[in-house]
Amino acid sequence: MHASPLGFWGDNIRCMLRIVFGPPQTMPADRPSAPLRPDPSPSEPAKPATLRQVAAAVFWSFFGIRRGKDMAQDTTTIKLHHVIIVGLISGLVFVLALVALVTFITRGT
Repeated sequence: MHASPLGFWGDNIRCMLRIVFGPPQTMPADRPSAPLRPDPSPSEPAKPATLRQVAAAVFWSFFGIRRGKDMAQDTTTIKLHHVIIVGLISGLVFVLALVALVTFITRGT
């Protein structure tokens, strides 16, 4: 194993990059790279997301986790302004719940 010029931190950064992006990809020299083709469009457009689906997407985004399949579906069904509205309302409810909890706990002192 060779040492990185950055030492310990360089090895950790390289390890994190491999975890996030996978191992470095190389193309064989004898095979030209094919142009990227967009996915064929479905015959019928995707249905718009319901309020429950938007709320679920925003809820899981607060934790920073979301399944890839669900996230791919969200990108085609959820509109940006729905996410912004539900996100702002959810954030406001969360902050008000924290304020109410702190007020309740500190009321007796």
